[in-house]
Amino acid sequence: MADPSFFVGIIGNIISILVFASPIATFRRIVRSKSTEDFRWLPYVTTLLSTSLWTFYGLLKPGGLLIVTVNGAGAALEAVYVALYLAYAPRETKAKMAKLVLAVNVGFLAAAVVVALVALHGGVRLFAVGALCAALTIAMYAAPMAAMRTVVKTRSVEYMPFTLSFFLFLNAGVWSVYSLLVKDFFIGIPNAIGFALGTAQLALYLAYRRKKPAAAHKGEEEDEEVGVARLMGQVEMGQRRVHLHKGSSLPKPSSAPRHGLDHIIKSFSTTPVELHSILHQHHHGHRPFDSLNDDDEEEV
Repeated sequence: MADPSFFVGIIGNIISILVFASPIATFRRIVRSKSTEDFRWLPYVTTLLSTSLWTFYGLLKPGGLLIVTVNGAGAALEAVYVALYLAYAPRETKAKMAKLVLAVNVGFLAAAVVVALVALHGGVRLFAVGALCAALTIAMYAAPMAAMRTVVKTRSVEYMPFTLSFFLFLNAGVWSVYSLLVKDFFIGIPNAIGFALGTAQLALYLAYRRKKPAAAHKGEEEDEEVGVARLMGQVEMGQRRVHLHKGSSLPKPSSAPRHGLDHIIKSFSTTPVELHSILHQHHHGHRPFDSLNDDDEEEV
């Protein structure tokens, strides 16, 4: 009878390939628009390092063929993503990202492989590489937390692709089961953490997928404030016309400040419905402000 861990590993391979392939739509958009927009580059750099080291771990571990195949394919895809991001990123971002790629994905990876092969031996070598892979996998699952902050801030899930979050959730769950079957806690611990973070991302997506972006919401509020201010200005002009129409002389200078203050207080205490009614009446030739200030006629 076949080992059940092999079948779970095959399922994990399929889901992992889908995880690694899920950003294809994102990079198709980047290539089409020739801009990286607000998409984060750190997850691709950390995932490239993680998959490269997991490939090395699979080569060191007896029976690690499934680990080698899936992570080798993942490393190849992530290398393509990193290259595309570097091609379309702004100059400042490109320079910063290129330095990190050279330091981490080339320098650090080469140093880890050389130290493991030269300075470490046997079980110590496998333990050191496995612990390093586990730490990087946790970093890979935690990297989208920056995108989660963007979702909360903008009230939009545009820059947190659903497919990536969903397949990370599935991937972490399947590899957690696989780790229990083969008793490999270097695989189990980071994927259990990834499963929890993936659940949080999906919950955030469900919470904000129908929300309006914060910028649009703010724009609506500003438009509303401008409309109210314009309406207040029209009411104030209507008052001045009524006063000028009532008599041949202007209001007494000594009472002008008090009237200006009264008009402001009355305008702000009037509801939007009352303001609309006042303007409507004034448009049809009525004198709506007589009832608001009965002593105006005596002072004009």
